Amino acid sequence: MVGIAASGAYIPRYRLGAETAGWNSRQERAVANFDEDSVTMAVAAGADCLTGRDRKAIDGIIFASTTPPYAEKQCAAIVAAALDLRQDIFAADVTNVLRAGTNALQSALDAVAAGSARQVLVVVADSRQGPPRGETERASGDGAAAFVIANDGVIAEHAGSHSITDNMLDTWRSPGDAFVRSWEDRFATAEGIERIVPAAVSGYCGKTGCAASDVSKVALYAPDARRHARLARSLGFNDGQVQEPRFGAVGNTGAAFVPMLLAAALETAGPGALLLAVSYGDGSDVLGFRATAAINDADASRPAMGVSGWAASRQVLGNYETYARWREVWTPDDASRRPAPAAPSVSALWREGDKNVRLYGARCRGCGYVQYPAQRVCVECRRIDDAEPVRLSDTPASVFTYSMDYIAGTVDTPLVVAVVDFEGGGRVLCMMTDRELDEVRIGMPVEMSFRKLRVVNGIHNYYWKAIPRRTPAPVVARQQATG
Repeated sequence: MVGIAASGAYIPRYRLGAETAGWNSRQERAVANFDEDSVTMAVAAGADCLTGRDRKAIDGIIFASTTPPYAEKQCAAIVAAALDLRQDIFAADVTNVLRAGTNALQSALDAVAAGSARQVLVVVADSRQGPPRGETERASGDGAAAFVIANDGVIAEHAGSHSITDNMLDTWRSPGDAFVRSWEDRFATAEGIERIVPAAVSGYCGKTGCAASDVSKVALYAPDARRHARLARSLGFNDGQVQEPRFGAVGNTGAAFVPMLLAAALETAGPGALLLAVSYGDGSDVLGFRATAAINDADASRPAMGVSGWAASRQVLGNYETYARWREVWTPDDASRRPAPAAPSVSALWREGDKNVRLYGARCRGCGYVQYPAQRVCVECRRIDDAEPVRLSDTPASVFTYSMDYIAGTVDTPLVVAVVDFEGGGRVLCMMTDRELDEVRIGMPVEMSFRKLRVVNGIHNYYWKAIPRRTPAPVVARQQATG
């Protein structure tokens, strides 16, 4: 039985909302921090999904996004390393189309069904940008979702698929374009989404023999709330069957939009519930999943945070200019004029991958003392070359001490540098991000987050930073199937 064995998600901490000066909108949307991109969000969603699971059991990874940081370099490989997956796995990127997330899910389902892999991790993340203060910017949001597709222990078995491919130029972005472009709204709606999606859903129903009334929840794509409600009604779904799209709270997360809605539906679905994921972009994919009895096993099926937990853990930005500076929409007049940073050494990035990307420390086999970075000699018992690697990226931690640098010339002034102690041993000196100054204190609970340090000569230099520990997802009562 092939299907979803686990799911997870990630939504950035910060929001543009009614309280944001200069935003001039009552709509709220999630925004990635200045050091976040589709790769870092994919790592966070993947970690959420893999909570409590054996990462060495993953046989493949597929990364999907319309906004990958590299035009020529595999992002799935970066995510796999940051999540500490095995090296003998297959990896693939799926890009350049809004339905990249469901394309990736279908590919993973096919791979597992064919027997070429037992477990495949699918991570979908997007951070699409619209022109400043335009409708696309207001409706969009940043976020990610992740799934483990497996052939046993599934919480939702695959219940059929149907796809349509249609060459439709309604939204696009060419190389060098900072913002998403779109064609005239009425044409894009009538000849695009409202023509293609109903044909795809009808094809799925005809292939599987189900009707709209049999569906418990539908994760449906639409560019905004108005068209989402109209499309759902035209397909025959009532309000109770439509998974809350979170327009005005999180926003349209592009390729990750439908996968995030599917992950949210899994958080409350009961055994027997039929879930549909309906994407759009140069066609449409319709994927069906039937929840199994295993979905009631909270230990096996619940992510660490999930969509509901990340959505509830939020902080509204005080002004729009902060976000504009993060996205480099414009450079303020008082911006620091400093020499350009030196490009990182590619050989050093490769050589220090275990330390910087996998965040490995070393635990002495003699006394159990943990050191970061790994050293040949244990500083506690003086044993030489007798240590084992230990992953620190998912270890709870707290602030031992910190400093604030107001003249470092960083995007997020002041630069907060912290000495972080890990539970069970180990200490690291690192930057702190996603922080409000009044919450930083000695003893503050933190966790590690994979972030972007800088981009120089086209090289995206990633490392781990400390962030305030965000609270776990609330436990939500599951619903029984309606069909």
